[in-house]
Amino acid sequence: MFQLTNKTAVITGGGSGIGKAVCLLFAKAGAEVVVADVNEDAATQTVAEIISAGGRAEKVFLNVSNQPEVVSCFKSIGKIDILVNSAGISHIGRADNTSSDDFDRVYNVNVKGVYNTIYAAVPLMKENGGGVILNLASIASSVGLNDRFAYSMSKGAVLAMTLSVAKDYIKDNIRCNCISPARVHTPFVDGFLAKNYPGKEKEMFEALSHTQPIGRMAKPDEIAALILYLCSDEASFITGTDYPIDGGFIKLNN
Repeated sequence: MFQLTNKTAVITGGGSGIGKAVCLLFAKAGAEVVVADVNEDAATQTVAEIISAGGRAEKVFLNVSNQPEVVSCFKSIGKIDILVNSAGISHIGRADNTSSDDFDRVYNVNVKGVYNTIYAAVPLMKENGGGVILNLASIASSVGLNDRFAYSMSKGAVLAMTLSVAKDYIKDNIRCNCISPARVHTPFVDGFLAKNYPGKEKEMFEALSHTQPIGRMAKPDEIAALILYLCSDEASFITGTDYPIDGGFIKLNN
């Protein structure tokens, strides 16, 4: 079950965090993985790990906010069976202290970036007889998060785009779903704590972990497992759906 043999999967943000975990797992499942990232060194490392484990992978430099670049890149790949939109950035701030520049930066990556990859992938998928698109939304799509105005805006848009794409292309055999993780322990979290809470990293890590009712952050591998299922043929009856994977955050914190 959950095999991706003979499928080509493009994972944006594949150089680190959730994206990297998806790349590694998809390769184990037999996919030919395209690691797309703006950080070439990180993408190179992911590809090296896949190849050393006997998988197939290549890297592409990709700035998802640049539509011509995305279109050109995807055309060069050709056949795309699966697109996972994992690339994204965060931001701390409320509506009254989020600058226009910061708002635009989050929008360009988290919203326009998802639009750009879908814009480029859909024609290729239609030519290929179908495909699967999986977007990373967030618990911020469904509930209010303190000091996360721009980020919440962007992930709400991802959820809305997911529903629209699922409806528009269902007759083209293109499925589109999204997942909504709570906090996930990635290198981004460690860097955030080191920058903002020097000397108190452990204390703050525990505090953030316990905002999930389950008492810990998710592991990237756990998120990747759900993504694998939703992108596999076993999930062929699922489209237009958001899947919370949140340690009980949405339902049990209210």
